[in-house]
Amino acid sequence: MSDKSEKFDIDSAFVRKLAKLLDETGLSEIEYAVGDRKIRCAVSRGGSVVHHAVPAPSAAAAVASGPEAKSVTNGTPVTSPMVGTCYMASSPGAAPFVKVGDSVKAGDTLLIIEAMKVMNPIKAAKGGLITEILVADGKPVEFGETLLVIA
Repeated sequence: MSDKSEKFDIDSAFVRKLAKLLDETGLSEIEYAVGDRKIRCAVSRGGSVVHHAVPAPSAAAAVASGPEAKSVTNGTPVTSPMVGTCYMASSPGAAPFVKVGDSVKAGDTLLIIEAMKVMNPIKAAKGGLITEILVADGKPVEFGETLLVIA
């Protein structure tokens, strides 16, 4: 963006979605970027949500141009709330948090995503059966990418 004085129009509904994701996942911060435009939300020590924004496209344009979730025919996809590295276990050599066929309850840790040296547990929003795992241990993941499926 060449004109730094260009007005930045924030889509407040998109910011609320990011803040809700922080609350639901227990993450301390989340950043969404498209090109040179990005928006970042973080929870301060006092528990309030702080928003830092750099000129970003509208939520509809941002979601449309982001990575597409893989098509899921049976079950609920669990998507990545951030860009980072996926870890299927709490430490190297440890048993994975979940495997295909495992039954999970809402709140169970499914995997960890490391972002900016912070380990962020990704928890099940609902209970069910793990039917697909679409990511590999130690591999990078993108915001919105389907990680696994719960039926």
